Amino acid sequence: MAGTVLVTGGSGYIAGETIRQLLARGWTVHTTVRSPAREAELRPQLGGTPETLKFFAADLTSDAGWAEAMAGCTHLCHMASPFPANVPRDENELIVPAREGALRALRFAKAAGVERVVLTSSAAAVAYGHPPGKTRYDERDWTNPDAPGVQPYSKSKTLAERAARDWVAAEGGDMVFCTVNPVAVLGPVTSTDFAASVEVFEQLLSGKVPACPDVGFCLVDVRDTAALHVLALEAPADKVRGERFIASSGPFYKIIDVARMLRERLGEQGRKVPTRVMPNWLVRVMALVMPSLRQLLGELGRTRAMSSAHAQAVLGWQPRPPEDTAVDCARSLIERGIVRL
Repeated sequence: MAGTVLVTGGSGYIAGETIRQLLARGWTVHTTVRSPAREAELRPQLGGTPETLKFFAADLTSDAGWAEAMAGCTHLCHMASPFPANVPRDENELIVPAREGALRALRFAKAAGVERVVLTSSAAAVAYGHPPGKTRYDERDWTNPDAPGVQPYSKSKTLAERAARDWVAAEGGDMVFCTVNPVAVLGPVTSTDFAASVEVFEQLLSGKVPACPDVGFCLVDVRDTAALHVLALEAPADKVRGERFIASSGPFYKIIDVARMLRERLGEQGRKVPTRVMPNWLVRVMALVMPSLRQLLGELGRTRAMSSAHAQAVLGWQPRPPEDTAVDCARSLIERGIVRL
């Protein structure tokens, strides 16, 4: 059923893999980048031809370029959204482009006659702002953006998804809409332009952190995350209309669990990976001078297990073992020279 699909944010980690899979399945792909200069760099990574993969300059905060990018498309996969490594000074630096970008994409999609929209949301829109005793989550759960301690990124993804769903209900007409909500996305990297979650592996492998903070995450392979987006684009409309699909490949891992996994599976290449858990008091002290650690403070000791049973049951999605994802991610960072041992 391949048609023409706009994948926004073509330079992104998940978007790049999604584009490669769509091209392999016969889709014609349009993609947006903020600067036309990115095309020369990205085309060799993404594949396709000038006829099957077309680049358009467009930004989440401006109308310029969106009509041209959307022209002729039957489907939209809206993936572009800011994802910083550090907490911004002003949360609106994330919230405004995430929410307004989603609404802008939907408006132009409707004007172009797009039939189906798959929005990349996040587990960040599911699992935050809940009571401390809650440890398991599925698609029925929503982050409370007004709860104390909810980080700007979680707010941005929650408010963007809520706004998109409200817009579709009010203005979408027959448009089929669903979201994919990935946990921490890992796996092979094709360039230095990868998800912030991959930076955790870079720091573990290179020995930049002496010990592991008592925090953790569920993980999912970038290849499986892309495959879930493709399934959502191609499945019968009645299976995806209005749905949320969590992308998670297994249990909740503490960072120390991942570290042990890497040391066991990588041998000599994993020799710098830390083997101890960092005391919580030390994390709090270090966060005073390391902004990247501040967003971990609310996660110390927390468990947020995410179930993907719904995606597996409805769409037949089958993620690979998380251990394979972790090792493939680590080895690709080493092979590309991003981590120097």
